[in-house]
Amino acid sequence: MTDLTVRGLIVHDGRGRAVLSGIDLDVPAHSVVAVTGPSGSGKSTVLKAVLDVLPPGLRRTGGEVRWAGAPVAPGRAAVRWRRRCTGLLAQDPVSTLNPLWTVERLLSEVEGGADAARLHALDLDPAEVLQRRPHQLSGGQAQRVALARATAGDPALLLLDEPTSSLDADTTRLVADLVRRRREEGLGATLLISHDHEFVSALADHVVDLGSTGSGFTPPAAPPPEDDVVLHVDALGIAHPVPLLHDATFEVRRGELVVVVGPSGSGKTTLLRALAGLHEQYTGLVEVGGTALAPLPRRSREHLRAVQYLPQDPFAALNPAHRATSAVARAARVLLGLSRDRATSAALELLAAVRLDAATGHRRPRQLSGGQRQRVVLARALVAEPRLLLADEPTSALDDRTAEAVLGVLADHRARGLAVLAATHDPRLVRCADRVLRWRHDALSDETTRHPTRGGTTR
Repeated sequence: MTDLTVRGLIVHDGRGRAVLSGIDLDVPAHSVVAVTGPSGSGKSTVLKAVLDVLPPGLRRTGGEVRWAGAPVAPGRAAVRWRRRCTGLLAQDPVSTLNPLWTVERLLSEVEGGADAARLHALDLDPAEVLQRRPHQLSGGQAQRVALARATAGDPALLLLDEPTSSLDADTTRLVADLVRRRREEGLGATLLISHDHEFVSALADHVVDLGSTGSGFTPPAAPPPEDDVVLHVDALGIAHPVPLLHDATFEVRRGELVVVVGPSGSGKTTLLRALAGLHEQYTGLVEVGGTALAPLPRRSREHLRAVQYLPQDPFAALNPAHRATSAVARAARVLLGLSRDRATSAALELLAAVRLDAATGHRRPRQLSGGQRQRVVLARALVAEPRLLLADEPTSALDDRTAEAVLGVLADHRARGLAVLAATHDPRLVRCADRVLRWRHDALSDETTRHPTRGGTTR
């Protein structure tokens, strides 16, 4: 028996261009079906069209969605079907969580709720997270809370949009176990949207490919880093609100790519936010180019330009009213003082470098895929010609071919002296790194030199 049947699905944008054309999809009961393809190929649009939740600027112009043999019409019928039969993990999980509610309330308001056993199965400690609000969670924790909400009550159809994009390997295995358990126990069907080929091949009974991907990335040879230090961190301690890091000392030199790896929720995002001036609960010394960095509101224009931050959630970082090209051009005008025409030209050049064409640049954030938004934010950061880029999961939402292009752009900028400190779970980025800092409890250890980057003894 087939639970979900999609025939001839067609979606057009506001200019009349086909975003999806003639998509057919069958999701049998208790099966796992994956939709794969390059970033921007329309994977998430398929899911949103099926659920009848397309963003402004996109509309379903053809095709049929049927559930258990009965048609699901757009509008109120689709709303009733979503509430009764489906659970959704969106690509931007934080955006689906009410920022004013605690995790406990977020879980309790879902039909069926989510008990402590389900939280533990997703590696979440109820005592630690239930009283927190979304902004107090790491990206990985927020995604797991959203997954707990999506699976509450064991929905007949679970839809997962890039569920592994910001999770470490251990948590990815937890998600895979959850999907397998649904299939083995006959709890329902799963529709999976992903560019993670390893994850898909391990789980999917059937794959619908919206486009081929390229091969792995081999970075262009970059010159050896010069001796000048761009970022110097000494005796850094961070709390959020409990202590996360103690007495860390490290440097990032001109042209270097240094990556920070560690379990989801360990504090990688908080480290980058502290260095970016967005998290003030830290002690120690942070210098860029030999000058101490002030909190963000007190930073000079030169430091605002010199240090650029690429957040893990690009949707929250983009003004919903600004088109992609305008968002990048505005940064060039404010931070570099370029004229409107020169700023727009610089924006279009960088967007093209990260595989976004002029038509995509005309779209607003809600009309872009997660991977496209990630590249817009990267282009906006790079257009300022910074000395240091702080990048939180910069390739997590990208397919292999697009990640290759993005890593190539970063390599080009590194060859011109850009220093990059990135938090990541992505082995593609780790392979390109000059050095790896691994988060272990409240310490960072340099896996390149095998010397710990903190003083004192390991607890």
